[in-house]
Amino acid sequence: MTDHDARIRQSWQANADAWTRAVREQRIESRRLVTDAAILAALAEGPARRVLDIGCGEGWLCRALAEKGSECVGVDASAPLIEAAQMAGGGRYEVMDYAGLIEAGDSLGQFDALVCNFALLDEYIAPLLGVLRERLNPGGRLLIQTVHPWAACGDAPYVDGWRLEDFAAFGGEFSAPMPWFFRTLESWLALLAASGWRLRQLREPRHPDTGKPCSLLLEVQALGG
Repeated sequence: MTDHDARIRQSWQANADAWTRAVREQRIESRRLVTDAAILAALAEGPARRVLDIGCGEGWLCRALAEKGSECVGVDASAPLIEAAQMAGGGRYEVMDYAGLIEAGDSLGQFDALVCNFALLDEYIAPLLGVLRERLNPGGRLLIQTVHPWAACGDAPYVDGWRLEDFAAFGGEFSAPMPWFFRTLESWLALLAASGWRLRQLREPRHPDTGKPCSLLLEVQALGG
């Protein structure tokens, strides 16, 4: 585990309760107005009978999908977040990080859709992306929603690299900042292609008032799938 990996994990351990409240009380404007609906709409456009939510957090997406009749498995490296998800129900939840997901093999079964909703925070995710192809049913999809590179870049150079999220916009309850790895759009597309995925659709969900993109939503399928 790298130092950045350890700090990401420590941040989610420390901030689990604050994050759970922020999500369940709909304090995060971009999620409330744009990105939650965007991922649900994308999932509704194709098969989603069985879904794997990677980095599920406190489980909001699994609960929303369960209400629509989907069977959802949620995994997250944060034990406190998984505990919160289990208490709220809506699916099967397991504490599992990237390495654990790679090692899990077919123990979780096969899925119609895999979702990484603001969950791919690390630099070295190619091994995970490669393994995920094996978890899909024929015709299945991987949906990745992440920060929009142009919107998230700010005044920093538009190059790949580590950034720090201090959660200042989410209120004062968050006690530990979180490192995360910024990727340009070019880097995202190159990484997916190198990991055996082909782009099916690219979406840029926009804020209803400003018209500016709130996220980047990539729908990909395994090459040959």
